[in-house]
Amino acid sequence: MTRTLLIVHHSMTGGTRQMAEAVRAGAAAEAATQAGADAVQVKCLSASEAGPDDLVSASGYVFATPENLAAISGLMKDFFDRCYYPVLEALQGRPYATLVCAGSDGQNAARQVARIATGWRLKPVAEPLIVCTHAQTPEAILAPKVIGPDDLQACHALGESMAAGLHLGVF
Repeated sequence: MTRTLLIVHHSMTGGTRQMAEAVRAGAAAEAATQAGADAVQVKCLSASEAGPDDLVSASGYVFATPENLAAISGLMKDFFDRCYYPVLEALQGRPYATLVCAGSDGQNAARQVARIATGWRLKPVAEPLIVCTHAQTPEAILAPKVIGPDDLQACHALGESMAAGLHLGVF
């Protein structure tokens, strides 16, 4: 049985994209250690590309969003709006994790994702990984972000653990 980890992300200034790519790299590294046809497949899509079919065909998820005005980004909201009802009742029990690239605390964005995931009856397998850039001025908020190596390593490790958990069937 092929298992797929789907990473859905949106990034305007690059921070969330870097986090999602680190998760993808970690999951791919773990998948490379797994046996042939049983290896976990990793699919990383922008929120504007991802749709209900991608969700249904995946075994687990990482949702990565920037914090915009203390909320998930508009394109992540659009993704959830487009997909919520078409996949309702189809994803129950599948594992997920959340990444938030925040300018302040990121907690509200993480809560929003958790509420949506609860409606889909997904199972959280990690605490939300929130990276705070402390961007508070208009210039800093709109500037390209560079995520530090420790935070990227945490994202990489999350990808490894998601792929390992899916491969071993522990989620």
